[in-house]
Amino acid sequence: MQETINFIIDIASSWGYIGIIVLMTLESCFIPFPSEVVMIPAGYLAHKGELNLALSIICGIFGSVLGALINYYICFFWGKNFVLKWGKYFGITEAKFAKFEAFFNKHGEFSTFTCRLLPGIRQYISMPAGLVKMKLLNFIVFTALGSGIWVSILAFLGYFIGENEELIKIYLHQILIAIVIFIIIASIIYIKIKKPFSKEKQ
Repeated sequence: MQETINFIIDIASSWGYIGIIVLMTLESCFIPFPSEVVMIPAGYLAHKGELNLALSIICGIFGSVLGALINYYICFFWGKNFVLKWGKYFGITEAKFAKFEAFFNKHGEFSTFTCRLLPGIRQYISMPAGLVKMKLLNFIVFTALGSGIWVSILAFLGYFIGENEELIKIYLHQILIAIVIFIIIASIIYIKIKKPFSKEKQ
């Protein structure tokens, strides 16, 4: 892990903001590596004065959105036909897909926002959004909002804690617990607000 972090620091240091955009684009699409190894070193370089913290965060968000758009458009153009063609062998019927599509059309913005905060899921939430052809502007806005929170957390960790890997692990663990609690509370509030509107439409 330390070798990987050093490699990322070298890339971010030599490529600057372009390096952050490229690496976060790769991280946000289908290439599985954690955003922690990009944005924490970027924050550390900002602490050293080699990068600007605000610009690093903006580049991280921009790269996250670009990577998410790659997944979105892959599924937008090819996803539905592929799922319906091969999904029947796994119990996915047109009726089930229609229900999934209806769910995501109703709750896609909230799902996109909250899932961008969860490592391991954040890369893949773009796929169902593309699959059901979620409105592009909404997708970009809620992806940027969720990514902005996560990217900022990592950049600030790197800025204030620097190379203290053990302390970063402790704080990351605590932050992830806090994020999960936040999402649970936000989901409860969202459901309570959404229910009256759903009844009115019916």
